[in-house]
Amino acid sequence: MAARWLLRTGIVLLLGLAAVAPARAASPGSELTKLTDPDDTFTSPDGQVIIEQYWKDKGEYDRVYEYWAFDAKHEHGVLLNRDKYIDDARYAAGFRFSPNSQWVVRMQKLGSGTHTLFLYRRNGSQFSEATPKPLGDMAWDYFYSQPISRHIHRKSGDRDSIDHPQVHLVKGADDNYASQGRHWPDSRYLVLSLSFDAQGEDRPLPWVEDWQCVFDTKTDQFSIPADLAKHNAETVTYPAPKRK
Repeated sequence: MAARWLLRTGIVLLLGLAAVAPARAASPGSELTKLTDPDDTFTSPDGQVIIEQYWKDKGEYDRVYEYWAFDAKHEHGVLLNRDKYIDDARYAAGFRFSPNSQWVVRMQKLGSGTHTLFLYRRNGSQFSEATPKPLGDMAWDYFYSQPISRHIHRKSGDRDSIDHPQVHLVKGADDNYASQGRHWPDSRYLVLSLSFDAQGEDRPLPWVEDWQCVFDTKTDQFSIPADLAKHNAETVTYPAPKRK
């Protein structure tokens, strides 16, 4: 009986020690190499978050990157590109924080002439994906819902066959686009630019370059203000007629 009492006491003590022991902070593995160029590290406007990039070889000719967000003291780390989108990280990325430091856009090269965006939401020292799919994919969904896609004979089912699809963050997010004459609420809107071409098409259809839309981080909705609608009307390029 005494033996059983000692056993139960030992288990309780071990559980108690486990409960009070500090959890090991998440951090990049030792097999990863940090990018040390200053341009590859990004600090939030409030100075409380630092994003660093790490890489490792994956196969003989490939690399995979991990993007880590740390607090200013480098005590708490959060891996941004976890789970299902790890394969989209074969290149170093760029990052842009919102002025209030609560949102961060990852500007990601996918391959030759292809580019997309990811959006993350910050909650203290934690980050989570702010959209159910990459922000770039959502922007293409919106593009294909607009009359312009039908006007240039592009259907949603064709998106995998368009050449060099790119989604970029338009410059100006740092000041809420005030430099462009906007008077928008702080850190609410993002202006995106979409482009693709018809380089590999046997019978080229029209394509767009720098077609723009606005994403609302509060409602997760896209829109096209009147001035951008005027701009977008001039973004369509038509293939030159073949010489006879």
